[in-house]
Amino acid sequence: MIPTIKDVARQANVSTATVSLVLQDHRRISHKTKQKVLRVIREMNYRPSKMARGLVMRQTQNIGFILTDNHFLKTEPFYTYIFLGTEFEARGHEYYILLNTIPTVYNDEDCLPRFVKENNVDGIIIAGKVPAEIIACIMPFHIPLVFVDYYPPSGDYFAVLIDNIDGGFKATDHLLSLGHRRIAFIGGDLDHPSIYDRFQGYRNALKKAGIPLDDQIIITSEKATSRESGAHAAKELFCHGKDVTAVFACNDAMAIGAMQYCKFAGILVPQDVSIVGFDDVETDLSEYTPLTTLSVPKIDMGSQATKMMVDILENKIKKPHKVLIPVDLIVRDSTKIRN
Repeated sequence: MIPTIKDVARQANVSTATVSLVLQDHRRISHKTKQKVLRVIREMNYRPSKMARGLVMRQTQNIGFILTDNHFLKTEPFYTYIFLGTEFEARGHEYYILLNTIPTVYNDEDCLPRFVKENNVDGIIIAGKVPAEIIACIMPFHIPLVFVDYYPPSGDYFAVLIDNIDGGFKATDHLLSLGHRRIAFIGGDLDHPSIYDRFQGYRNALKKAGIPLDDQIIITSEKATSRESGAHAAKELFCHGKDVTAVFACNDAMAIGAMQYCKFAGILVPQDVSIVGFDDVETDLSEYTPLTTLSVPKIDMGSQATKMMVDILENKIKKPHKVLIPVDLIVRDSTKIRN
């Protein structure tokens, strides 16, 4: 039979509160009493559960997970995989993940997540770009934060980030290696650091190849990075007769949107134009050419974020730092050597 804290207290002839204080190494307990209780703990091979330790230390054993509602979609499951990674990792540390989505545009009338207001989480993981207002509203609660795939423009934070610059470089360099020189970039929301860094990688690869930037084939006016935005950007790109032979889309959703437009317009992929995406998340693509993309270890990112949070909570890590996750080029049928 597994011993409980009550068994320890009974054997040591002390209260359960005294046993709890010994486990906390509290200075109120005398050296003699502490040694007696510790001896009983060793003899009984008592192991306090993490939940019990949480009650003693006034911890909830809950970790909040916040993202905007437009990032939690069945059609674009990038952040869903990150969430799953946090959940899988949390189980091994005996924590629970509490999910909450918030509006993309946040204002004073919107309520804070209940787990914040009720002080029901020990820390919060924030995935993707969120409004600055939500961060400002959470800060007074002094809850530890870990960001995933987003780093706020001001402040110093714990974060798990994609190596987006290297990924953008790899995508563009792949197209260059196939003989393409007129390579377009389509994206949205350049205020998002991930999208901006992918564009930086695109620019770096062209510069290394001695190819000047052409603003006419860089479409970054879209407000979102959805399939609809990708189709709209491709229409803007090709309707003006630009001699583009390849497209680097800032994510898979926009790449598929570009493919949708190409199919509508009679532009063949990859015969007429090669297309590269980023994220490797689109799965329902049987009617489209298999997409060349940059594979992001999304579940691992969620796992890394949880490990970081547990380290903050249990090892009292104070100094913020970043973890950079590398990406791999996955070559499929949407790119080919330029004729």
